[in-house]
Amino acid sequence: MIKPFIPNTFIPPTTFQTDHFYFKVLDDDIAELDYAAVMSSQKRLQGIFGPASNWPDPKMTLADNIASLKIHKHEFNTRKAFAFSVLDKSQNIYLGSIYIDPSPSVDYDCCVYLWIKDEYICLDKTLHQVVSTWLCTHWPFENVLYPDRDC
Repeated sequence: MIKPFIPNTFIPPTTFQTDHFYFKVLDDDIAELDYAAVMSSQKRLQGIFGPASNWPDPKMTLADNIASLKIHKHEFNTRKAFAFSVLDKSQNIYLGSIYIDPSPSVDYDCCVYLWIKDEYICLDKTLHQVVSTWLCTHWPFENVLYPDRDC
């Protein structure tokens, strides 16, 4: 029997707040802020999902971004993957995103990508540490792979 990505009894958090960040489900209600953040950091984000990925495409439009965010929301609702917006603690500044996906390897429980926009890159290590702790304490994951960070 194939192990589900997350146990059927687990209720995924929809928000999370720390001393530095506020996470909420990535949704099209934040599309304009997300789009601005992605495009302002587009060059650095190229390849974050691996060399085969062209995200973020320099020609991506706001409409393309809205469609993508709707897919992320559907994945969340169907428990196939979990994406979160990262805002500052006051929830006034959009900082980046977190993507929690099933791992392609049986050695890991999930595969996590996260990014923070160029303007706030000084918070990148803090975000990584916070996400790592959050996944171990609030999610049913023990072995987490960060492909863009693990070698």
